[in-house]
Amino acid sequence: MKDAAPTTVYLKDYQPFPFVVQQVALTFRLAPGATRVLAALTLAPNPARPGVHDLRLDGEGLALIAARIGGRALAVSPDETGLTIPAAMLPAEGFVLETEVEIAPEGNFSCEGLYMSGGIYCTQCEAQGFRHITFYPDRPDVMAPFKVRIESDMPVLLSNGNPGAQGAGWAEWDDPWPKPAYLFALVAGDLRAHRGDFVTASGRKVDLAVWVRPGDETRCDYAMDSLIRSMRWDEEVYGREYDLDVFNIVAVDDFNMGAMENKGLNIFNSKLVLASPETATDDDYGRIEGVIAHEYFHNWTGNRITCRDWFQLCLKEGLTVFRDQQFTGDMRSHAVKRIEDVMMLRARQFREDQGPLAHPVRPESFIEINNFYTATVYEKGSEVIGMLKRLVGDQGYKAALDLYFDRHDGDAATIEDWLKVFEDATGRDLAQFKLWYSEAGTPRVKVSEAWEEGVFTLTLSQVNPPTPGQPEKAPKVIPVAVGLLNPNGDEVRPTEVLELTEAVQSFRFEGLASRPVASVLRGFSAPVVLEREVAAEERAFLLAHDTDPFNRWEAGRGLAREVLEGAADAGLWVQGMVRLMQDGGLDPAFKALALRLPGDDEMAATLAGKGQVPDPEAIRDRRRALHMALAEALRAELPAMAAPLGVRFAPSAEQAGRRALRLAALGLLGRLDLGAVAAAHRASDNMTEEVGTLAILLENGAGGPEVASFEARWKAERLVMDKWFALQVGCAAPEAVAGVVERLTAHPLFDWKNPNRFRSVLGALSANHAGFHHGSGAGYRLMADWLLKLDPLNPQTTARISTAFETWGRYDAGRKAHARAALERIKGTEGLSRDLGEMVGRILG
Repeated sequence: MKDAAPTTVYLKDYQPFPFVVQQVALTFRLAPGATRVLAALTLAPNPARPGVHDLRLDGEGLALIAARIGGRALAVSPDETGLTIPAAMLPAEGFVLETEVEIAPEGNFSCEGLYMSGGIYCTQCEAQGFRHITFYPDRPDVMAPFKVRIESDMPVLLSNGNPGAQGAGWAEWDDPWPKPAYLFALVAGDLRAHRGDFVTASGRKVDLAVWVRPGDETRCDYAMDSLIRSMRWDEEVYGREYDLDVFNIVAVDDFNMGAMENKGLNIFNSKLVLASPETATDDDYGRIEGVIAHEYFHNWTGNRITCRDWFQLCLKEGLTVFRDQQFTGDMRSHAVKRIEDVMMLRARQFREDQGPLAHPVRPESFIEINNFYTATVYEKGSEVIGMLKRLVGDQGYKAALDLYFDRHDGDAATIEDWLKVFEDATGRDLAQFKLWYSEAGTPRVKVSEAWEEGVFTLTLSQVNPPTPGQPEKAPKVIPVAVGLLNPNGDEVRPTEVLELTEAVQSFRFEGLASRPVASVLRGFSAPVVLEREVAAEERAFLLAHDTDPFNRWEAGRGLAREVLEGAADAGLWVQGMVRLMQDGGLDPAFKALALRLPGDDEMAATLAGKGQVPDPEAIRDRRRALHMALAEALRAELPAMAAPLGVRFAPSAEQAGRRALRLAALGLLGRLDLGAVAAAHRASDNMTEEVGTLAILLENGAGGPEVASFEARWKAERLVMDKWFALQVGCAAPEAVAGVVERLTAHPLFDWKNPNRFRSVLGALSANHAGFHHGSGAGYRLMADWLLKLDPLNPQTTARISTAFETWGRYDAGRKAHARAALERIKGTEGLSRDLGEMVGRILG
């Protein structure tokens, strides 16, 4: 069905729903082509919205069979977006509305609402999927307890809450905690359980289960372990205890996102549950741990306290991302985690903030809410909370969070509610800080310094660049963490947080014996672009001596960028890296990150930010040349660095760091001796090294036989084959990538309707910077072809992948002409979804 005409929704227009939903009772009679959904909604007038009102319920793609109030049939008909029951048909007081609808889950390929994945019934209701299941006020501020009955011949029947009565062909579930419809979940299928349990701090036993397809039961250990550690951590660090008798996780193969925090029944993309050393990489294990934690933490920051409306999405997502980042830091390494988070922030969110898709952490309007599940809402939303914690301190943060949980448990809250608890708990005025939520764009902080008679002065200035719809901005509160080193590398002033609140401010450091070297923005204390004239020699000094791990890494990264720009001598960076690799006291994971050169897209953004027109192929060539120079300098060390670990695989942070460093060394060794990499590939006994060495071979123009043998070995493993598809596209030479995509999309295992498989090829195309932006325009045309093919079935996936085009304006006239033609072709297609139509319109500007 063609989407209804786009309508812009505005935050300023918010009004409470005129009715309170006191209870929801649902019955599902499951059938692939004709599922019946019977709903009984107990409603009453909402005193917060007095007056006489029609009852407007959301609903799309539903065949209405019947509607009744008090046994009286209603003569009403739905329109494209819902069902209106006139006020004249409604009792003056409370009443029960009963509806019966029919839907066809087997024909639903959107992975939204109720659909089927490999014969399993499953749901995805965030943000507005429940309206594809039954008629309902599908908004997060309408919260009610749900009772659910499922009737089906499937052996496993699951929903939210605690299990109730059950019998042959039916099961009932009762969720006592009021929740919005977006947290509803149902799963029915032939599933196997990997079981566990957890005893809460108050002594309650919680039954845990990870449900998977038959044959996958042996790949759930790490997911279960991650869940148990998450539950314990949330009790110990945030004082949050789980509140139901059961907690279920279900893995499904067709899922648009990573996972969903439905109350008591989390539904996951199978790639974020299933893991074994033979089939999962260290990165897979890390993502499983982080996402399991994220969705579990939502039980309090998202479920018990939800968001009043979708403009407040960052309230639950930014806070929960911040919590899962804290958890991963505690489980692994805070320094490494911080570096990884900033790398992702710069790659995804800075790019978003600096282009046509820029929007505030809390947007003011939207056409399609699914388009605002963005890096800005999630990652920048987390950074804003990190800044808040730095400003109020650990104790202030704890007091504010305790007050937040006490004051708003059971609420649908707002950013104003969130900031008010910090003001009340700490006495701090956060009116200026609130600009971080309302203004888009990445602030640029310029640093200058002066030294005179024992006084070192840092002058900081901030510029908040214009973004779409926001040409002028006021100064923000920016916490800038600073430490000072003396010329021999010792720290003479430990880290302190300077609060930049004006356009320009100076900060004095007195009583110093010699001019210090400043380490600025330690720990990446604010999501800003730091503009500072730093000599290459000073970067090399910080790379060697900085006591802040993030800024030590940042010094090397900045020096590498300058080398790739042609503004610094490569030898200085290479020598610094050699010294770093020779430091036996450093974490191998840190070393592996230090060896990673700035990416192609990062360099394109750097050059564009300086007014240059980036050449994707030239950037790629310069990176390869610098990589070769480092390989030559480390020639003597590489064999030892690339040696096998000599231990049985374990998914531990310690082993993962050592494997990461080994693969980084093999990547360098591949520039000198590709045979050594091929031998390492043949000897690999875990997926981390099997995939990593194959990538090195492909990046160096080899790997043909290895690709074929990999396919023969793993063709029955759907998640492993996603890696096989992605590797070939991501590692292809720029001039060859279009042909690789065309070959792989014709492969019998390319199921374009499966989001994971589609992303493995088209997502990898967008990540191959020089290939996607090849001067021929072939990458743009291929992307447009496939977005248009998938859009009628799965608008969410196409809209997200369309962001590959968001940087098209930074390139030369020829590339821009090709990109514009592809975008205009998409925009001009009849029946385009709201999701993709909005994104392309914004990208075109």
